[in-house]
Amino acid sequence: MANSFVALIVNFSSAYLTCSHVMIIRKCSSDCFSLLQAQHFRLSSAMIEKIAVAAVVGGFLGWVYMRIKPPPPRICGSPGGPPITSPQVQLNDGRHLSYREWGVSKDDAKYKIIVIHGFNSSKDLKLPLSQELIEELQIYIISFDRAGYGESDPHPKRTVKSEAFDIQELADKLQIGPKFYVIGLSMGAYAVWSCLNYIPHRLSGASLVVPFVNYWWPCLPADVAKESFELLLVQDRWTFRVARYAPWLFHWWMNQKIFPSLSMMAGKMDIFSQPDLEFLKNLPPNSDDSQEKICQQGVYESLYRDIMAGYGKWEFDPLDISNPWPDNNGAAHIWQGYEDKIIPYKINRFLSDKLPFVRYHEVPGKGHFLPFDSGLCEEIFRTLLVG
Repeated sequence: MANSFVALIVNFSSAYLTCSHVMIIRKCSSDCFSLLQAQHFRLSSAMIEKIAVAAVVGGFLGWVYMRIKPPPPRICGSPGGPPITSPQVQLNDGRHLSYREWGVSKDDAKYKIIVIHGFNSSKDLKLPLSQELIEELQIYIISFDRAGYGESDPHPKRTVKSEAFDIQELADKLQIGPKFYVIGLSMGAYAVWSCLNYIPHRLSGASLVVPFVNYWWPCLPADVAKESFELLLVQDRWTFRVARYAPWLFHWWMNQKIFPSLSMMAGKMDIFSQPDLEFLKNLPPNSDDSQEKICQQGVYESLYRDIMAGYGKWEFDPLDISNPWPDNNGAAHIWQGYEDKIIPYKINRFLSDKLPFVRYHEVPGKGHFLPFDSGLCEEIFRTLLVG
């Protein structure tokens, strides 16, 4: 009876579990049966089958849990974690944000700007902004690692809203004054939408450059959202659906091998327009370790949480945002590459038409890497600051 009891469990289990899991179940099942015999229990065949099924289901659920459970982060500065090599500020909740200052000194600056990096990027992004323009306009710039990226601590409850208050705290800790400008690149643009909604009184102006869009914003006409969404690769559409509707499965989805997941992380070049491919072709090799540091605390804490926050349910809609500059002493600018295949242009064009405080700049012949064109990069900064 013991052998058949163990065999029943192992046969069910082996369809789902690794060899190590099966060996554990085999040992536990055998021990369980021996215990029952030692206690002189008299079990019917039906009872044994129920125990067997319960053991298999328990083992399978344990396997599922291990598959969907994200790994613990490797916090910078913790035992066994990456070292801290950049200045940091400590936020009120105890987390740390890592930052970089560049441009003219804070005390001499006429304009103070916080630059918000995009997906799979960091505070060390290299924008082709000339020193001549920086000195001409007296620009002081802060770039920082968003939560979980680079050397900034992960945020286990990261949301669109939390991004705005991280930025506000960073500005206050560095004492840059009551007002500042923000520039958000690609995925980093959802942090700018957040600032426009939650801390508009702190903004002198804003630029959203090749900005992220959430295809489930309630304000979007169904045909515009559908048309734009269907321009994406099928695997990306499914990835964003999982992030929105089943975030608890997202870690599993991004690591399973049954279906293709996010094309960008798989290295697929289909997502890039011809102008973007030309940019990548001429891109010099990375000369430092900044790229390796982007996800050093874990891809779940950096990339995956970024996607889940952006494509999750927002607490506000972009068209709900009131004009932060009713006296026309500021503006938000959207810069969109017409050839961008990562962020199709129609949604950003629609939002710009509906929001009176937004100035729309659609650039023909340019794709998602628009801000890394030196002439356009300088135009983005100059337009934001002096019009």
